[in-house]
Amino acid sequence: MAVIVNGVEKGSPAYRLRIKPGDTLLTLNGEEITDVLDYRFYQDADKLCVEFINAKGKIKKKTVRKAEDEEFGLVFDTYLIDKKRSCRNKCIFCFIDQLPKGMRESLYFKDDDSRLSFLFGNYITLTNLTEHEVERIIKMHISPINISVHTTNPELRVKMMANKNAGKVLSIIPRLNGAGIKMNCQLVLCPGYNDGKELERSLGDLLAYQNVECVACVPVGITDHREGLAELHPFEKQTAGETIDIIDRFGDLSLEKYGERRAFAADEFYLLAERKIPEASFYGDFLQLENGVGLWALTRSQAMECLNSYEPCEREPKTITLVTGVAAYPLIKEIAGECEKKQKNLKVYVKQIINNYFGKQITVSGLVTATDIYEQLKSEKPGRQLIIPSSMLRSEGDMFLDSVTVSELSQKLGVEIVAVDCDGYSLVEAILS
Repeated sequence: MAVIVNGVEKGSPAYRLRIKPGDTLLTLNGEEITDVLDYRFYQDADKLCVEFINAKGKIKKKTVRKAEDEEFGLVFDTYLIDKKRSCRNKCIFCFIDQLPKGMRESLYFKDDDSRLSFLFGNYITLTNLTEHEVERIIKMHISPINISVHTTNPELRVKMMANKNAGKVLSIIPRLNGAGIKMNCQLVLCPGYNDGKELERSLGDLLAYQNVECVACVPVGITDHREGLAELHPFEKQTAGETIDIIDRFGDLSLEKYGERRAFAADEFYLLAERKIPEASFYGDFLQLENGVGLWALTRSQAMECLNSYEPCEREPKTITLVTGVAAYPLIKEIAGECEKKQKNLKVYVKQIINNYFGKQITVSGLVTATDIYEQLKSEKPGRQLIIPSSMLRSEGDMFLDSVTVSELSQKLGVEIVAVDCDGYSLVEAILS
């Protein structure tokens, strides 16, 4: 595969070798370079023998010395160097298949790319991995890898993912375990499919592996846009409680076996079951915050620690509004109330936004849209500022899921909008600053 150089950083080792934009990189120290993982792994050596094709079509071999932590200095057209790999599965619970029509095109792309797992923490199903890539992961000892397992029952996995190879690729997990590759696993649980006895099987199988560091169990998300899709039912209070009991039982077993808890229920299960969410110490190193595991406990712990650093004071009157999803509303309301105790004349209104855009069963803050915020706040006075969690915005920090920009919503509501990082420290400081 040709790897075209898009740019060269001035003063870098690559610059000293006179590699130019448009040249083709072939090998580093004799190893073929096909994508970002190859490039980043093999460029770390302190001596590089570089093989490339210049603009005249001639193959050049040059050697350069550099510090081990020094970047070689090549820039490519994309961060992966080649194209992202799309998902080959048709999972019955896929959230992207449940998106309403008319959203921006990039939101409908399903990635299933091991390189994104290592670079950005994305979860992969293993169905896209070739034998070469498995061997490369083991050879490079790239760790951890995040895996969407869902079930360890091969036949059930094929059924739930609509991919005939979905069961076979489970054999990759023991290979990675034997090579010492750390794994974080995810189970999206669907009532009547992979819960109950099947959940017990999956947890038992996964926690038998020394290098499975964590298993996150997440309830299926169901929107109002499931036309033509498999019939799914949400968890209810009783079934959510029963699921927590199973997960906690295996968490206790892993605590006894490994000295640490390795099985966790997502915060949403506790809210559905109307149970108290465990304290922050329950979650160890918080390995699965992106799956909503321990996020509530950590945010609360951070907020209370930050509040303890503030002395009560009196400042000029200030009114602000916080918006959040339905699930996090009680927590944000508690934190806002504690902030009000610290500053006299401070009034914080917390508004839970009901998700009409995707459906009322979707309660997480990260899926709240500008459309719903506007419709539910347009008749109210938000105060001096409207504070939103940054999880509502795309990575650039400028646009909601419904393609409305922050500045557009700010203009429509007539209020300054401040996006705050999703941690307790940032939230308290944004309120009290």
